[in-house]
Amino acid sequence: MPTAYAKCFDPTGARYGIPTYPWRMAPDGYATRRQLRARGLRPGGQPVAAQLVILNSKCGTARLAFLYREDLAKPVRPMTSRKWGALALAMLARRTCPCCRLDVGYCIPTSQGICGLCVAAEEQRAA
Repeated sequence: MPTAYAKCFDPTGARYGIPTYPWRMAPDGYATRRQLRARGLRPGGQPVAAQLVILNSKCGTARLAFLYREDLAKPVRPMTSRKWGALALAMLARRTCPCCRLDVGYCIPTSQGICGLCVAAEEQRAA
């Protein structure tokens, strides 16, 4: 095992407190939140069982990904009609321009805060 991976390999948890594995070397039975979600599962309140360490060789930093046990994971709660409605209203609010009050059909960038037509109109007025 290369020395970069050796720093991250701690299956007993003696060095980091919980079992730690290098990127792509976790044992079967563990999954990240995204992997659980792709399988239709959620952590369900269980504590973090292990962690992955992802080393960046360019800047020398490390990122962590927490792992959960698949056998303790619970199924994802189904979306209710109220949740679908709330989600639809939230997305409508993100697509509605506060300046012209139109649904522009895309999420308005937070950097500008208004739709492209209003940005162009303000640039015309400023010029």
